[in-house]
Amino acid sequence: MDPSQINWLAVIVAGLSAFLVGGIWYSPALFAKAWMADNKLNADELKASSKARTFGFSFIFSVIMAINLGFFLADSKTDITWGAMAGFLAGIWTFGAIAIQGLFEIKSWRLIFINGGYSLVSLTLMGTIIGAWR
Repeated sequence: MDPSQINWLAVIVAGLSAFLVGGIWYSPALFAKAWMADNKLNADELKASSKARTFGFSFIFSVIMAINLGFFLADSKTDITWGAMAGFLAGIWTFGAIAIQGLFEIKSWRLIFINGGYSLVSLTLMGTIIGAWR
């Protein structure tokens, strides 16, 4: 790992990509209804929640994840293939953590796969961006 090899603009864009993937992933077009049902939430509860808090911290955590991945990929040999693979492997790691938490919280397998799938897709995309943008 060589921190001088980190493209910080790529890391920020990668973090933004995960934030945007989340917006699509949890939208009515994909998994919003199932996610809300399995979390026992309704539209009124979501409307009443603090959007600034939710979206602000989501963006911050997406960037933190991208920074972490950027450090793992900080090597002159990193390319798009290795970036995507490293992101995918990190996604498997986080999917496992989400699954363990979900099992102890007695969540449905559907919810585990929705949340874990988001993690897998977003981290793969982040790794792809960081690996490609050298």
